[in-house]
Amino acid sequence: MTTRRIRGAAVLAATAVTVTACSAPGVTAEGAASAGSVVIGVASEPDTLSPLLGYGKDGNSKLFDGLLARDARGKLRPALAKELPDITDGGRTYTYRLRTGVRFSDGEPLTAEDVVFTYRTVLDDRTNNAAKSELDAIEDVRADGDRTVVFRLRYPYAAFAARTVLPVVPEHVAGGQDPDTGSFNTEPIGTGPYVLTGWRKGEKLTFEANPDYWGGAPKVKKLTMAIVADDDVRATRLRSGDLDGAVLPPNLAATFKSDDDRKTYRARSYDFRAVTLPTRNPVTGDTAIRRALDLAMDREAMADTILDGAGRPAYGPLPLDDPWYAEGIERPRDLARARSLLDAAGWRPGADGVRVKDGRRAAFTLHYPAGDRIRQDHALAYASDAKRAGIDVRVESGTWEVIEPRMEHDAVLAGFGTAGDPDFGLHTLLHSSLAGDGFNNMARYANPAVDKALDTGRRSQDPEKRRAAYDTLQRELVKDPGYTFLTHIDHLYVLADRWDGLTTQTEPHEHGFASGPWWNVEDWRPKK
Repeated sequence: MTTRRIRGAAVLAATAVTVTACSAPGVTAEGAASAGSVVIGVASEPDTLSPLLGYGKDGNSKLFDGLLARDARGKLRPALAKELPDITDGGRTYTYRLRTGVRFSDGEPLTAEDVVFTYRTVLDDRTNNAAKSELDAIEDVRADGDRTVVFRLRYPYAAFAARTVLPVVPEHVAGGQDPDTGSFNTEPIGTGPYVLTGWRKGEKLTFEANPDYWGGAPKVKKLTMAIVADDDVRATRLRSGDLDGAVLPPNLAATFKSDDDRKTYRARSYDFRAVTLPTRNPVTGDTAIRRALDLAMDREAMADTILDGAGRPAYGPLPLDDPWYAEGIERPRDLARARSLLDAAGWRPGADGVRVKDGRRAAFTLHYPAGDRIRQDHALAYASDAKRAGIDVRVESGTWEVIEPRMEHDAVLAGFGTAGDPDFGLHTLLHSSLAGDGFNNMARYANPAVDKALDTGRRSQDPEKRRAAYDTLQRELVKDPGYTFLTHIDHLYVLADRWDGLTTQTEPHEHGFASGPWWNVEDWRPKK
C-alpha cells in the first residue's frame, strides 16, 4: 500500500506542475495543425472530474472506464469487465468478472476492491453526489477475490447493467481523501485512454494519451477541450483555425456547409428544452396557467426555425421516436382552448391584455444561461407564444451562479434528457422525493400518480408493466404539466476533416464534453 501511495503522489505532483505550464489552445506545432493533436471547443466544463461526485456517470469519460460501456449503437459491451454480467436470483444478483492486466495510469493494478470502493463511496450519505438515487437498487456490493465483483439488489432492476458504465476509481488514491473536497476532484487517476495534464478553470482541459491503456494506445496523442461558453465566439475560433472542432447551434453550423475542409456531424439525442414551472410560485404553480402555457406553444415552429429542422417538437420528456413514447399525446397549439381554461379558472384579461386573478397578474420571470443561443431563442419564442394567451413572461439571461438561487420561484429554460432507459432521466426529473435537490426536479413537481408510475417502472422486471407505467406517466404530464416541454434537439458538431473513425451515438443532454464525435477519440486514425 505504501508503494501505491508514493506512485500516486508522484503522478499528482507531476500533474500539478503541468497545470501551471499549459498555454492557451491555438494553432501551434502541437495544436490544431497536427493530426496527432485535437483541440475541441465546448460550451461548458464539469464541476469535478471525480466519478464519486457524478463525473462520467453515463459513460464516455476519457480518464476512466466503467465495468461496461456503450458502442456506437448504444449497445452495452464489456469494458473493465471481461464479459457482460451473470444475472441470477430473479434479477437481484449481478456478478462481474474483471479483465486481467488492467492498470491505473499511475501503474497500480485494478482490483475488485476498487470497484467496491467506488460504488460504496457514491452511495455513502456523506458523499455529495446528486445522482446517487440512480443506484438506489443496490443493497450491497462486495469483492469475491481480486477479479470478481458481486452486486446484490434490494429489488430486481431491469436497467441495472446499464448503470454500471459508472467509472471506477482507485481506492489507493481516492480512499484517503474526502470525496467532496479532496484533490482527486481535479487531479484524477483512472484506467482510461487519456490522462489529465492540465486544467485551467474556465479556459481549457488538456489530456495526453495513456501509452499503457488496456485497449491500445490512442493515435491522437493530445486532446484539448477549450471552454468557450459563447456560441458565436466558438464558431469564430473554429473558422480561424484556433479550434479543430466544436459543438455549434444549427444556425452557426450551417455557415460551414460549403467548407470542404470541415465536416458536420449530426447526433440524435434525448436532449430536450423545457421551461420549469416552479410550484412555489403562485402563478407558475397554478395548474390552469401550466396547461394554458402547454397549449399556447407552437412547437413545430420552434423546431423549424430555432433548430432549423435539426430537432423535433417535444410533447413530453421522451422523444417522438423513442420506443417508450406514449402514442397520441401530440398536441398542436390551441390558443382558443388555452384562453378558455384561463377564463374558467378565473384568470381574466386586464387592461393591458395580461390576465389577472385576485389582484395578481399572470406574470413571471424566465431565466436562460447567457451565451446559449438556442436557449435564448426558445425563451423568446416561449414568451411570445405565452403573450398570445395573456401571460406575461419576462426573459432574463445570466450565469448559472445567478440563476440557481432563483430556481425555487422563477422559471428556467432548462435542458435534460438521458439515453439508455426511461428510468434514467425521468426519475430525477419528476420524482417528488428529489424536489429541489440541486438540478434534480427543478420545478419541485409533486404528483402521486407520477411517483407511482416512476416507482413501478424502476422496480418491475415485467416489460409490459413498465411500458404501462411510463405510458401513464406521460399522459399524466399532459393533464398536470410541471414543465412546458418544447423541443428535442439534435446535436451538431463541425470538425476538420483530418481523421477516420468518427461516429456519433444517440446522446444525452450532457453533450460536448463527453459526447460528440469525439466519444471514441481513442479509436480515431489520421487520414492518409
